[in-house]
Formats: sequence, structure tokens, C-alpha cells
Amino acid sequence: MEWKLADAKNRLSELVTKASTEGPQTIRRHDATVIVISEKTYRTLTGERRTFKDLLLNVPSLEGVDLERDRSLMREVDL
Repeated sequence: MEWKLADAKNRLSELVTKASTEGPQTIRRHDATVIVISEKTYRTLTGERRTFKDLLLNVPSLEGVDLERDRSLMREVDL
């Protein structure tokens, strides 16, 4: 839906409700246009990025992965 700025200001609660339930709402003022979207839509569009801390705290289980170091001697190389 498209709103004039004055209407959007006067009916802000309705605008927010419609953005949450019906989808993006357009507000126009002269040459400027603004789109109001819900947080859910914003997260979908931008893609939630996990923090480095979150990645470290939630790494997949390494159970069953052999992390033992190979203790054999290095091979000889002619230079």
C-alpha cells in the first residue's frame, strides 16, 4: 500500500500493523520514497549473520573424527 507522509504520521500504528501482516508499505513525500517492512522481512532479505563467538560456541561435534597427529618421521628430500 502507498501512504502519503501526513497519513503515515497520523496512522502510524495502522501502518506498522499492515507492514507486519500484509507486507511492505510505501511512504512518499515529494521525490523521496521510503519502504516500511517488518523485522522478519528485513532478516529474510539481509540474511542473519552469525557472530564469530556464536560460530565458536556452536561448532559441529568432532566426535568420531580422528585428530591424532601422525608421529612418523619425515621423509628425506634431496635438495
